Amino acid sequence: MAPVFDRPGFWGEPTSTLDWCEENYAVSFYVAEFWNTVSNLIMIVPPVYGAIQTVRDGLETRYLAAFLGLAAVGIGSWCFHMTLKYEMQLLDELPMIYSCCIFVYCLYECFKHKNTRNYLLAFILVLFSGIVTIVYLEWKEPVFHQVMYGFLVGCLVLRSIYVVTWVYPWLRPLAYTSLGVFLMGFILWNVDNILCGNLREVRQKVPFHLLGALTQFHAWWHILTGLGSYLHILFSFCLAFGLLSGWRHLLRSTKRHRKSRSLKNNKLYLSPWESMCQILRSWCLVSERFQRNHDEKKQRDISDHAKFFVFIFVKHCQVWWN
Repeated sequence: MAPVFDRPGFWGEPTSTLDWCEENYAVSFYVAEFWNTVSNLIMIVPPVYGAIQTVRDGLETRYLAAFLGLAAVGIGSWCFHMTLKYEMQLLDELPMIYSCCIFVYCLYECFKHKNTRNYLLAFILVLFSGIVTIVYLEWKEPVFHQVMYGFLVGCLVLRSIYVVTWVYPWLRPLAYTSLGVFLMGFILWNVDNILCGNLREVRQKVPFHLLGALTQFHAWWHILTGLGSYLHILFSFCLAFGLLSGWRHLLRSTKRHRKSRSLKNNKLYLSPWESMCQILRSWCLVSERFQRNHDEKKQRDISDHAKFFVFIFVKHCQVWWN
């Protein structure tokens, strides 16, 4: 492996306003930050696959845009960390704002009918994106971008907590998993920024190939936020299609993929799409049972409260009559 100190590389001196903790050109002469680059695959491959399945199943365009937006962030981040050029930095950071606006639109429109449009919300989000873009191109202050991105993420978190608290409590595992994974990535992102000097010292004392990847916390930020964002799209999809009805519509598409099954060593193998749908089918059954138990408990509570108020009313009537 190459030394862990920063080295000159194929793309020349960095022109970006940010240079992360990973040592430049320590692994490859052609990639400035190797681990920060390849970790973006999780934000490219799964969303592209999700977008393809969205088109095949004829689902709403908003979810296609969400998948493609996440993939655009992954591609832009790949180009930025590979070159550390300012133009590529914009290709990374601005799609983060745009894709998060798409997530906000999908989540805040989750209870509307299929194929409806909220032009006011769309206009507000487009206006917000335009203002952030103009200000950031003129100001070139990374903290401004981070604050605006944090504001959008905060809107998603508050909306998700509201939904799973008051509307669909049986979706808490999926929502909290998405938020928890994203939060873990955010923590590692801060550790990478605050303790960068300590991390570099550790890499200098220990062979790079052993701890080089494990201590690249910005790369872990890519992995965890990519996974959290992907789960968030699935969470938004569950809400929009009324959970069970939506997934049952999705699971019907497995009939088209039955021809993709193959026999190997006298065993039946399923395609990746069918395997995922089988898992979702089991999860739907559990969620449906949880929902039914929740509704029954809620009805019992209402009945108990009604009996209590009737009892108090009768007692007051007896006192008044006597």
